[in-house]
Amino acid sequence: MSAEVEEMLKRFSTMKNIVGIVVVDYDGIAIKSTLDNTMSVHYAAHMQLLTEKARQVILDLDATNEFTSMRIRTTYFEIILVPLEHYFIVVLQNPCD
Repeated sequence: MSAEVEEMLKRFSTMKNIVGIVVVDYDGIAIKSTLDNTMSVHYAAHMQLLTEKARQVILDLDATNEFTSMRIRTTYFEIILVPLEHYFIVVLQNPCD
C-alpha cells in the first residue's frame, strides 16, 4: 500500500465524527480498515457493487464524465465513497445534526 493511502488514513482518522475507514480494491476485498473484520467485509462488498453501478450509470448518462465521489446519508451514518485508480475508500461518519 502506498504512502499516499497511509497519509489519507491518518488525515481522515483525525477528522471529527469519523467512525471508520475501509480501503477496498475493485474485487471487493478490504485492503486496510479501522473497523472490525466483519464490518469491513460487509462495507467492502456492498460499496464495491455500488461503485460499479454508479460508474456505469454515469457513463451511460454522459460518457465524458467520471464517477469521482458519493456521499450517502443514512439513519446511522454518512457514507463517503471515493473511487481512486486501484482502490476506493469508504469513510463512515456520524452525521452532524
